[in-house]
Amino acid sequence: MARWQIPVLAASLLLCNQAILAQTAPATPDSRGELLYSTHCVACHSTQIHWRDNKLATDWATLNAQVRRWSSNTGAAWGEEDILLVTRYLNAAYYHYPGAAEQMSGLPSRPGMTALNVCRRPFA
Repeated sequence: MARWQIPVLAASLLLCNQAILAQTAPATPDSRGELLYSTHCVACHSTQIHWRDNKLATDWATLNAQVRRWSSNTGAAWGEEDILLVTRYLNAAYYHYPGAAEQMSGLPSRPGMTALNVCRRPFA
């Protein structure tokens, strides 16, 4: 093997390893909430909607109610778990209202859930 081929081979193995790890990494609840939000909401909601003066979400309960409302209005028909995950994502990313941990403690764990099958999971 030529001396120049060793770094090329090492770099190739490193890239392949990173690609495999990215595909098999378990999805966290926040990543599913972010995925749902970016898929169904971001087309109409820029980040500025979360910072406006007359926002409708003023605490955890009203944030959750707004996520529930828009899930219904858009026809996404998310279940309770998905509504909580999107609420948690929005709270962590923009609002920082207290009470998120208490609201999320009852969610079931999802063994074997990966980034690949999160994307393939139907939203209905």
